Amino acid sequence: MSAPLDGPGRGDAANQDAPGDEPPQPRPMIERIGLALIALVMAAAFGGVAVAAWVGGEVFLAAMGAIGCLMTVWVGGMTVLRG
Repeated sequence: MSAPLDGPGRGDAANQDAPGDEPPQPRPMIERIGLALIALVMAAAFGGVAVAAWVGGEVFLAAMGAIGCLMTVWVGGMTVLRG
């Protein structure tokens, strides 16, 4: 049997809502757009890796780069669209 974990975010005390706690505020739109632009830059990097790997005959690396590109675009879009 292990000892209970201590520290912030652990144990029963972290699960109790203190009076006056407010729900987290959504990010401002300008911040969400900025994060999406960063995601687009990263997606372009992944896409570049995918294209270079495909041209070089590395099919597995090309597939992984393409998946990384799509996932990054997806997360960037979700950042902008969620409220």
